[in-house]
Amino acid sequence: MFLWNYTDSANNYPGWMAASLKTAHAYEKGPWLAGRLREWVRAYCKDRRDLPMNIYGTWNSSKLEDEDFAQELLLHLQGIGKYVRAMDIVEYLDQAEVKSRLKLTKTISLATAQRWMKHVGYRWSKTPTGQFVDGHERVDVVDYRQGVFLPIWAELLSRTRVYATGGNECPIQSESEGTRKVVIWNHDESTYYANDRQKIRWVHNSETAIPHAKGEGASLMVADIISPDYGWLRSPDGTESAQVLFKAGKAREGYFTCEDIIKQASKAMDILERHYPDEDHVIAFDNASTHLKRADDALSAQHMPKFSPRGGDKWDGTNWGDGRRPTNWGVEVNVVDENGKAVHGTDGVPLKKKVPMGDGKFADGSPQSLYYPEGHKRAGVFKGMGVILEERGYEGALKIRAECPKFQCEKGATRCCCRRMLYNEPDFVGVKSRLELACEARGFRAIFFPKFHCELNFIEQCWGYSKRIYRKLPASSKEVDLERNVLQSLDSVPLLAIRRFSTRSLRFMDAYRKGLDGKQAAWASKKYRGH
Repeated sequence: MFLWNYTDSANNYPGWMAASLKTAHAYEKGPWLAGRLREWVRAYCKDRRDLPMNIYGTWNSSKLEDEDFAQELLLHLQGIGKYVRAMDIVEYLDQAEVKSRLKLTKTISLATAQRWMKHVGYRWSKTPTGQFVDGHERVDVVDYRQGVFLPIWAELLSRTRVYATGGNECPIQSESEGTRKVVIWNHDESTYYANDRQKIRWVHNSETAIPHAKGEGASLMVADIISPDYGWLRSPDGTESAQVLFKAGKAREGYFTCEDIIKQASKAMDILERHYPDEDHVIAFDNASTHLKRADDALSAQHMPKFSPRGGDKWDGTNWGDGRRPTNWGVEVNVVDENGKAVHGTDGVPLKKKVPMGDGKFADGSPQSLYYPEGHKRAGVFKGMGVILEERGYEGALKIRAECPKFQCEKGATRCCCRRMLYNEPDFVGVKSRLELACEARGFRAIFFPKFHCELNFIEQCWGYSKRIYRKLPASSKEVDLERNVLQSLDSVPLLAIRRFSTRSLRFMDAYRKGLDGKQAAWASKKYRGH
């Protein structure tokens, strides 16, 4: 434009200086730009390759473009630990040695440091969480996982259907022709809350804060059973279901007890017997105290006295005596009504009563009563641990102490105290839960996952899948809507996803079988999920 103005005949060929000022004025600039224009044109006339360069933006290049410095900064932040701050970058660049090396006169601002945090891979968010580790590698838990659970599952796996990541059944060679397939059904409970909604979404800057409900709202507990073969346990026509909806709470329907679990298991076994009779069925439960509850009179050496009660001569068959002067020893249990629910006193505390403990078994399998027989001067009175052990062939048991201090016996000790000796007896060790006995009575098998191993029970992922759908459904404080939304979200879990979750749990089992611990198994499961 400068040269065009200089050679413009319509303006009577303005002079060199006037043309430059007119051009600068067109760009709303002054004499400085006019001088620069004259300088650039003279240089161009001398050398046609000497063109002015636009350096706009070149003065604000980031130090992080230097990959070596970016890596140095990342290593510094990682060395600080888990809770790093953007201010750590400001303080790091404020060191004299660092400023000298990077040719800085001053450190950067906090706002720049926050941008740099994103550049090196950090985001301000919640700490990512994985599986629970509390008690996961406890010695007794690992012993049960490696010595009991995994061998049982490996035995069943040879007769179960195994599915690939795509949901198709993997062809495996069965043990023999005509072998019945085994279907493993996983049981669990989960609670849904009315005010549990999706909280993270794209929010427009015009949106403002709105009032919302305080607390979690009404709850609904769901207990259900699922398998990778058929999905949720239902009859083929969908009219029968093993699902239980329960409104937990002291002022509502109470709490889910062992009686409720047994009723649900019985309902499930009815469906399996009627509609899936050509397969063998195994129900896997969590290792919860409700599921492992034993019969009230089940064998246990936990509170047994070493000797027979001193007041046993006064035993009349009903009066157990008080704490200091007992006439007999028995197991304290809750008083229950005809529905199996605990009966509470006027103070709200469950009423208690005592019952005799059941018989033990000698090594040859014959029964051993823990109470003196009819005809004995102490008929019906508890014998005490010492006498029980001597009847089993342990001579001198009456001279062995009742219990080691705080029952912390030396590692490997077997005859240090009467309580430890009874704990190691086969009939005391092999006491089955009420749930196991109820299943075995119907020809079904019940097994239990290791404690703290939710990654092995794939129904946990099914709960998560359904809750992701549930949180997107319309919110409502009405319990009717809550129930409808819960059922809709559970029915939305596809069979393909169920099979993928099952395959993931099998990868964890394989990792544990190879000797990996929880963290290593989680890494391996993620690393090799495509194999």
